[in-house]
Amino acid sequence: MCDVALQYSPESKLNNGDIGLPALFYLEQYNISPWLNRSLVVDADVLDVYATDDRIRFMRVLGGIVMSVQNIIRGFTATLLLVSLSSQAQQSSDDAGSSSTLTKTSDISYAMAADRDLHLDLYMPDGIANPPLIVYVHGGAWRGGSKAEPPIAPLVADGYAMASLDFHLSGEAMFPAQIHDIKAAIRFLRGNAERYGYDATKVGILGSSSGGHLVALMGVSNGHESLEGTLGDYLEESSDVQAVVSYYGASNLTSILNQSTPLGLRVRIPALDLLIGGQPEDVNEMAKLASPVFHVDANSAPLLMLHGDQDPQMPINQSHELHNAYKQNNLFVQFEVVHGAAHGGAVFYDANSNALVKSFLDQQLR
Repeated sequence: MCDVALQYSPESKLNNGDIGLPALFYLEQYNISPWLNRSLVVDADVLDVYATDDRIRFMRVLGGIVMSVQNIIRGFTATLLLVSLSSQAQQSSDDAGSSSTLTKTSDISYAMAADRDLHLDLYMPDGIANPPLIVYVHGGAWRGGSKAEPPIAPLVADGYAMASLDFHLSGEAMFPAQIHDIKAAIRFLRGNAERYGYDATKVGILGSSSGGHLVALMGVSNGHESLEGTLGDYLEESSDVQAVVSYYGASNLTSILNQSTPLGLRVRIPALDLLIGGQPEDVNEMAKLASPVFHVDANSAPLLMLHGDQDPQMPINQSHELHNAYKQNNLFVQFEVVHGAAHGGAVFYDANSNALVKSFLDQQLR
């Protein structure tokens, strides 16, 4: 392992009470790969890496990141959120009738794109026949992240089948490739419901951070021809979703920069360049196409949003805008402000939040 000089920034505050706040670290070596192992666990967002002269700046702007960097930072060790959440899905539930175990099928191919195969992981609750289906879309500023270890895994123990998706990142393909992929996955899942044993009559979709933006767009684009795409082998199936849960996601790319903190701008400006091919004022039509607020209509799916009021990375006004658009159209929407929370963190996936999400999903899907 190489020697790395690590500087802790005063902007960073990591302890058991506020694990979601921004942290800036400076690595004085270009060889950073040895540190990207299981000592560093990433949840909703990814590490944004910028090279400037002889310094690589690691900017950790994370929703729900839990860190345990052994032998590097003593005293900044937090419980591994994703490991604990995954283990919860294996444990007995206090609710009568809930499943105590699950079966995971990894890397199911749902579509073959021009450049690569696209996969999903399927989690099935044991002992429950024909469970309703939910789909998880990971975060990562649209350009990173993984389908592995979804933080909503405890919902499987509550009797839901769950698919966690791989899709094109913005460094691989610009928008709307991401939505085309997700819609292809929904069509595949509907076309294979009998084979795998879940009920896809109604589908719920959940996502965090940039994944929250994508699932919100899924919810307002039922029947939207230009966002449908023709990817995959199940074009006769519907890609519509019937319930959406957005954790601290974007909704309006034309206003997001004006609402952002300096920290948010450092993440969002390069992220938008990759996603939509430029800044919103320069590619206004593409920015609108990618913005859920401009697509809300009578066909939009019921929506639950959770957003921290201290989020330094994704402006909470993004959720306020989508909430208002739903209200103006007299649609079902539930907006939960998580007081004191930043961009992600354990509070979004604890027992109270999961109970809130489960209640919403039960109402819309069962």
